[in-house]
Amino acid sequence: MSKRGRLIVISGPSGVGKTSLCEALLKRSSCRRVVTCTTRPPREGEQDGQDYFFFDRNSFEEGLRAGRFLEHAEVYGNLYGTPRDQVEEGIENGYELLLNIDVQGARQVRDSGIPELMTIFIDAPSGEELERRLVSRASDSDEVINRRLEVARAEREEKSSYDHVVVNGDFDEAVLELAEIVARPVESN
Repeated sequence: MSKRGRLIVISGPSGVGKTSLCEALLKRSSCRRVVTCTTRPPREGEQDGQDYFFFDRNSFEEGLRAGRFLEHAEVYGNLYGTPRDQVEEGIENGYELLLNIDVQGARQVRDSGIPELMTIFIDAPSGEELERRLVSRASDSDEVINRRLEVARAEREEKSSYDHVVVNGDFDEAVLELAEIVARPVESN
């Protein structure tokens, strides 16, 4: 029997650098990125099937009813989800899969019972630093920033339910720590 793969879930609050860390980790490891689904419109330069699978709301909801998503959430009016078949096939074929999702989605994946699962919470060095990062993005209104900070406070309280916590204070150090964690062998359950 061939070696089974593993699903590595990376999550944490908005503004901690999850996406940048995941991109750097993909360059340093044998992980493959899980392409998730969304109903939000593509941003400039995004490609269907590469950045996300872009769905209209009716098609996404049909997939929900059919059980095609490992996890799903509605975030700021848009639906997001992880295709169950992509994850199951990847694990079966021995791949290390990297999934960058929000804390709510990570909770659903933990509850799904996948035995080949590792969860990593990305955190900011402090609440003040997280607020500074969100404000410095200059891409959100004050109302959106305040809502993201409120959600982030609650999300940070869940970090003890993860297998690992990586603090993204120094980006290069955080990437090295992530790579070291991911390189560890799959533990037998």
